Amino acid sequence: MGCAGSTPKVDENSKKLKRPKAWKHTQPITPARLKQMRDEFWDTAPHYGGQKEIWDALRVAAESDLALAQTIVDSAGIIVSNPDMTLCYDERGAKYELPKYVLSEPANLIRDG
Repeated sequence: MGCAGSTPKVDENSKKLKRPKAWKHTQPITPARLKQMRDEFWDTAPHYGGQKEIWDALRVAAESDLALAQTIVDSAGIIVSNPDMTLCYDERGAKYELPKYVLSEPANLIRDG
């Protein structure tokens, strides 16, 4: 006999994650400026509602490769509405919107050197 809950639950609401489509910032930006924008977003995001634990999981997922990100959102019970993670919900129905700049680099990122 297997333990209850030993098989992973497949939720029809969970979608396979994909990288966001290529995008451009309004002006070419440096990696330092992109990092600053990301830090500012993650520092203020929990103030817009939702649970801090979900925001933390989304941040780690956004900064991880796709396979690990998928595992993180699945384990945290995050419902991914858009496969690029720009729109997610938690199990209580709270909405989490992520800007593309926290999920990927813009096409017009200024490379040093």
